[in-house]
Amino acid sequence: MTEPRSDDALAPSLAQTARVFVTRPDDPLAAPLVDELSREYDERYGLNDGIPSSVELSRYPAERFTAEQGGTFLLLLDGDGRAVAGGAFMREDPETVEVKRVWTHSAHRRKGLARRVMAELEAEAARRGVRSIVLTTGARQPEAVALYLSLGYAPQFDLDDDWEAVSYLAFRKDVAAL
Repeated sequence: MTEPRSDDALAPSLAQTARVFVTRPDDPLAAPLVDELSREYDERYGLNDGIPSSVELSRYPAERFTAEQGGTFLLLLDGDGRAVAGGAFMREDPETVEVKRVWTHSAHRRKGLARRVMAELEAEAARRGVRSIVLTTGARQPEAVALYLSLGYAPQFDLDDDWEAVSYLAFRKDVAAL
């Protein structure tokens, strides 16, 4: 005998229904995600030479993530217009963008939202004629490593090395492979 299916089992997922909203990292709508990302960076990585790890988030001006400078910053919004995930890229050179700040709100993880963010970023990069996408993640973010590997990003480091010693874990993907 099979279990009856609830209406929830038939409903589309948030990853499918979330609306893409292109904006800037300094948009107030992005603030809850950026604030949570800042807290998590500081919790996972602590201080670097006495400086909070979250300072990395202000390393680049918001303009680097605008179309005028070859970048993009997008949010996924739920049905109530709240940001549940986001990500960005900035132009590295005429043929390459660097993905930055991929993040899912802690209440919405493991639902495919980061995968959707990456798909949206990759599609936008391809529309712009980008040939390669690069990104880095930290040694204390194994879930990010697993995501990028599952999406076909090639590690630019030996996966068997001590990730803490490597520090910044770099990945690359050719847009032609999309």
